[in-house]
Amino acid sequence: MSSRLPIIFIVMTVVIDAMGIGLIMPVMPDLIQEVQGVGISDAAIWGGILAASFAAMQFLFGPFLGNLSDRYGRRPVLLISLTVMALDYIVMALAGSIWLLLAGRIVGGITAATHSTASAYMADISTPDQKAKNFGLIGAGFGIGFVLGPALGGMLAEFGTRAPFFAAAALAGANVILGYFVLKETVTDEIRRPFRWKRANPLGAFAAVSKLPNLGALLLVFFFYQVSAYVYPAIWSYFTAEAFGWSVSMIGISLAVFGIFYAASQALLVQPLINRFGYRGTVIFGLGLEIFAMLFIGLVPSGMLILAFTPIAALASIGLPALQGIMSRVVPDDAQGELQGVLTSVAAIGMVISPLVMNQTFAFFTRESAPIYLPGASFLLAAVLMGIAIVIFTWRSASQATQNA
Repeated sequence: MSSRLPIIFIVMTVVIDAMGIGLIMPVMPDLIQEVQGVGISDAAIWGGILAASFAAMQFLFGPFLGNLSDRYGRRPVLLISLTVMALDYIVMALAGSIWLLLAGRIVGGITAATHSTASAYMADISTPDQKAKNFGLIGAGFGIGFVLGPALGGMLAEFGTRAPFFAAAALAGANVILGYFVLKETVTDEIRRPFRWKRANPLGAFAAVSKLPNLGALLLVFFFYQVSAYVYPAIWSYFTAEAFGWSVSMIGISLAVFGIFYAASQALLVQPLINRFGYRGTVIFGLGLEIFAMLFIGLVPSGMLILAFTPIAALASIGLPALQGIMSRVVPDDAQGELQGVLTSVAAIGMVISPLVMNQTFAFFTRESAPIYLPGASFLLAAVLMGIAIVIFTWRSASQATQNA
């Protein structure tokens, strides 16, 4: 049991991290409308700006924090990040203007190292064959957090739009205390690497990591995946409120249902599918299913049908840990933190682009002046981008097979 404690703690860290995000998602449309006095279409645009600013900071600081964890250890990076995250939620809970919300998102983006550092920690304690499975456990933890977070956020919203932020701060603070007593350091002198500013900035880190064999194309696949998949957190609350008239509570329930099936898929299906289809086959299966799910959500005009379709949409997520497993296997042990920092930056670029594009697309097709009323337009665009990801991945696989022939 003691050997599994680090895995349990890392999964719980991601659970609480996801709960903090999920808690505030259902109330963001109402909170933005409250502080700005605007309608849902304009609130969606501001929501995209807030999400993009958060992601921009992750892009700038992801490699920096990843390199810090390679030099000074995962433990201090995790604990300091969680502490500042708790304070950031309190600031957002007290914010009375959109500019203070924006400042809160900027600070939150700088310190959002929990997921990438947790992934690096998991890579440290995993054998090469265990990495995809254990990355799936991280995904499962994120799904469990999304079960609890949105449902609890929807209930807390009955006490006002600020209540979920205070709850998120309490969760992050509790995790700091737990981590202080439980988390063991995994960066030893054997894999510790000197901190270099050249590799700690996004461009330097990209240059260093992309030189590894066969990784450049995979980073591009990861980028298109992130831009596409971020349509869910970017637009779901606005989409379901506009298209189906769902309440905050119903939005929270829908996110919780998705989280249940997401967690089950990540925890139970990743390794069996890899054993059956291999890493390449699992990635292609997951990305293909993502395209089908996004087309379905974008075109089906029934909220109940989309809710019933949730298990299929959640199952599509199994492609991501297989993709991460492929990348982690080609990176040396002393650069796992740097890789996860780069992946954080790649994801952050996607998170900068996605909410701006997806929310603007939603706003364009839901305004009174829209050429056609199509609330699901963002999901159709996301399906196209996911198609680009699968084309690049299959091309890369075919090219590698030719080189090895």
